Amino acid sequence: MKKLLVAISLLAVNLLGFTQDIHFSQFWQSPFNMNPALAGDFDGAYRFIGNQRTQWRSVTQPYVTFGLSADVAQWSKYQLGGVLSIYTDKSGDSGLSLTMINAGASKKLMDQKEQGLEVVGGLMLGLTNMTIDYSALQFDQQWNGYFFDPRTSTGESFDRDSRRYLNAHAGLLVSKTISPTKRWRAGLALMNMSSPRQSFFDERFVRLNPRINFHGSYFQQIDEQWGVEPLFLIMRQMTFTEFNLGGRAHYVIDDSPYLPISVYGGLFARAKDAGNMLLGARVGDWDVGLSYDFNLSDLRIASNARGGFEVGVIYVIPATPKVDFIKKVCPDYN
Repeated sequence: MKKLLVAISLLAVNLLGFTQDIHFSQFWQSPFNMNPALAGDFDGAYRFIGNQRTQWRSVTQPYVTFGLSADVAQWSKYQLGGVLSIYTDKSGDSGLSLTMINAGASKKLMDQKEQGLEVVGGLMLGLTNMTIDYSALQFDQQWNGYFFDPRTSTGESFDRDSRRYLNAHAGLLVSKTISPTKRWRAGLALMNMSSPRQSFFDERFVRLNPRINFHGSYFQQIDEQWGVEPLFLIMRQMTFTEFNLGGRAHYVIDDSPYLPISVYGGLFARAKDAGNMLLGARVGDWDVGLSYDFNLSDLRIASNARGGFEVGVIYVIPATPKVDFIKKVCPDYN
């Protein structure tokens, strides 16, 4: 186990050299943007996830990101999990739009129940479509000396206004249950392994670079009602590094097995960029989290410290309980 953790740590350090993919502040509510090995990593049969984020409304055209995902729990016979997700993102005056469809699977590589240790690997493949609206942009040549005239030719020639590409992602997840009240997990993922071309001008050097994700969490139940959960996510893409660090506090209102109710709140920070406040609730099989980013970077002058609003919703369909039918054989008195 120690060798495995050392190997993961060394790999993370060495690969953190390659973030401008889409991502969410509630990264735990968008697991497949973080690590494909998280497919099927939940208690239940099926899980459905919805994410929505709106950012920079006070600065420019808002950046809007929306996602839907569904995954199936790891099947007991083959120890496989499956996931299908779709994300859309629209940003800027040009309406730069991305639509991503991903499908993947995870598999348990190690399951030592007596030690509470699990190791899961995951792989995900996807197709992305990018589009841009040049008609929404303004160019110098459309200024006639007195005013801007949109009827005037831009004088520009564009090779294309859309691009499609395939992508691949892989990850590893290690989980350890120390006791019924303590558990931790850590994961490492390599996203955009195919480094697809992204240029609308067919420039070969303009690519979506590989992104390394290193993430972890620890949960401890303090008493019957309170629990704490620190989390972190480190992402590296080209020369860009993003550190997400924070935690959640959980409070159980009702632990009824029929309709358990709990609430949680937390604070997170992205180093040199933004802070994040979080409130959420779990009611039965539903988990709803609301968060708001407040800008801490130099952009706060233009944004008035305002960042983005985000909502994450998870619904889990419980697994059907196994029922053992016992046949009662009446004695033969003949």
